[in-house]
Amino acid sequence: MRYIGNVYRPPSEAESLIIQVTLGCSHNKCSFCGSYLDKHFSVRNIKEITEDLAESTEMGPVRRIFLADGDALCIPQKRLTEIMELVNRFHPESERIGVYASAKDILRKSTDDLKQLKKLKLGIIYLGVETGDEKLLTKICKGSDYKQLVEAGLRVKEAGIDLSVTVLLGIGGIEGSIDHAHGTAKILSDMDPDYVGALSVILVPGTPLYEEFSRGAFKLPDPFGLIEELRIIIAESSFTNCVFRSNHASNYLPVRATLPGDKGKILSAIDSVLNSRDSRMLRPEFLRAL
Repeated sequence: MRYIGNVYRPPSEAESLIIQVTLGCSHNKCSFCGSYLDKHFSVRNIKEITEDLAESTEMGPVRRIFLADGDALCIPQKRLTEIMELVNRFHPESERIGVYASAKDILRKSTDDLKQLKKLKLGIIYLGVETGDEKLLTKICKGSDYKQLVEAGLRVKEAGIDLSVTVLLGIGGIEGSIDHAHGTAKILSDMDPDYVGALSVILVPGTPLYEEFSRGAFKLPDPFGLIEELRIIIAESSFTNCVFRSNHASNYLPVRATLPGDKGKILSAIDSVLNSRDSRMLRPEFLRAL
């Protein structure tokens, strides 16, 4: 298998076969993200993808497959369909294919396009939302506004594909912390995703956000400030049935809940931590990572 540069995948794809169908991220402008700064975006050619898929069969049966890099859904429908058909040809035993996507990627696809991909086993789309604060979305150069994010999320659900979104604790800094939390709860309620992953901002050298931090223009909330954001998001969000996680390695307080059923229990546990202000209840700093 050939992998070019660092390859990233969602935590839930830890046991998946990863096939690199694009290099980098077609947007690559988010102020906080350093994942693909070393790559120029391109779509890999069919010959290379076919060779990698053929080699991957030597690994034996695989249950799940993830198409990397940053936003495989940006590939034009005809080419993406061809790639998905290849994946199914080499791994007919696979149960699900997953991809990262931006809101604009999704909105370039019609609902029928997405349904066609679902028939080819596209079972989950990971959408980075980061925040529901409209001003903050512009500030972090997300490339999509509140309305586009919601419309994209609803289109994925309409197509019958699982929607997993990520939000970023701390992305508003100390000054914008509360507005960020309230706005994020609102956008999550409007989208009603199947899965939510709440990560915490980690400042990455070389990114615009790191430069802001270095000159004192951006200040991260302390660990308990991040947990207060988490509490607001959980308390104010309204879901039909959502697996909500903040157990990523970047977080100080791991949480896993099914909402709305576990809301009372989880809020009570978070309140215990906030009331105690005991740092021993948090993940140690040296264990935190992207």
